[in-house]
Amino acid sequence: MSRDAFSYDPQDAGDVRDTSSRASVRPRRPVPPDTRESRNPAPEVPGRTNGIVARREQHAPRDERSHSSRAHYVRDRAYLLRESEMHSLREVGKFRVIAVSDLAKYAYGGNSERMDKDIRRLARQSLVTDKTVEISQKKTLRIVTLTKTGHRLLKNTNQVPDDQPIYHGLVKPREVKHDADLYRLYQKEIARIERGGGRPVRVLLDYELKRNLNHDLALLGPDRDDPSAKERIAEKHGLQIVNGKIPVPDLRVEYETPELELRHVDLELATRDYRPRAMAEKASAGFSLYGRSEDASRLRRVLDEREITARILTL
Repeated sequence: MSRDAFSYDPQDAGDVRDTSSRASVRPRRPVPPDTRESRNPAPEVPGRTNGIVARREQHAPRDERSHSSRAHYVRDRAYLLRESEMHSLREVGKFRVIAVSDLAKYAYGGNSERMDKDIRRLARQSLVTDKTVEISQKKTLRIVTLTKTGHRLLKNTNQVPDDQPIYHGLVKPREVKHDADLYRLYQKEIARIERGGGRPVRVLLDYELKRNLNHDLALLGPDRDDPSAKERIAEKHGLQIVNGKIPVPDLRVEYETPELELRHVDLELATRDYRPRAMAEKASAGFSLYGRSEDASRLRRVLDEREITARILTL
């Protein structure tokens, strides 16, 4: 569910010393989108299996080094963190909010006890907020977000590439379930990418995409409503014009193919509240549509009734 742009998180400055090396930043060039055919589950690529396993281990560090703490300095404060804890900070920062059950599953290989221990340590150092929110009259959801201090630590100790946005705090509590599910959506998609021998490079939320798009549209001035000018801006950002508008996905995953080409796939998490016209626009924009298991059958029925050519993938 794409939403209006929300407030931007400024980067906090500070005097920094860190024992880790600077995250590498690869030169960015225009990233072509996935074709519809390339979104189908890809076959395994011979000779790439070991590399995929290695990258999975990077996503969920479980070696001996993850149990030893390293000091990371921000101003005059030292934060003693294990690699697994730093990995969790990076994951939470990229997605703003993650359900702890999903964090345990994907970042800790299902080891909830170890995840709980890490989250408690991070919370004691005021790096994350661990809270339970009400998502309906009968359901609650335990989530984790970065604090301002956790955001500052990641940015100022170069734990993420400069072009990877990170966020802190919970901005829209009413949308917390949807926003938290984007992490699971991302994991589903990178599993497909890695089966095809690819490597995830960067993830962008709808806020970042809207911010960059609106910036360029504003620069058009009087030509903002000119169709050809708007089409050039849409193409620059890897988007399409549908019914005079530029739909923006919930999530964009940029990845490297086995041939070392940079590509991207745009993902949308549709809900039972989606109007048929909105779903048609998202499908026409070329987004991969996902739905929760309890919503998928209804969403597919809407697509069939409206003769919308698209698939609903189950989250």
